[in-house]
Amino acid sequence: MVYFPFDQYILTPEAQAVVQQAADYAKGGNASKIVVVGHTDTSGSDKYNQKLSERRAKAVADGLVSLGVPATTLSVDWKGEKDLAVPTKDGVKEPLNRRSTVSITF
Repeated sequence: MVYFPFDQYILTPEAQAVVQQAADYAKGGNASKIVVVGHTDTSGSDKYNQKLSERRAKAVADGLVSLGVPATTLSVDWKGEKDLAVPTKDGVKEPLNRRSTVSITF
């Protein structure tokens, strides 16, 4: 799980470390498929959050590729403020919802 600060999609040093771990794990086990899904909290409009979650997912995917993960194994999706990790009402700045998930299949 890669977490992001409010309204950001650039990988923090902590996020970079998680991406590095995922890349090492995927390459070490010869992953056949990696799915990256971006998410946001409920602060902001649906349209804005869709785009932000896309940027978050792509930032993680780009990080994985830069670390040697073959782009052909990657699938990227984004959910905006759908599929919340922590259910909240609209307009809530919940840090645990600002994330990208990485699922690795061998």
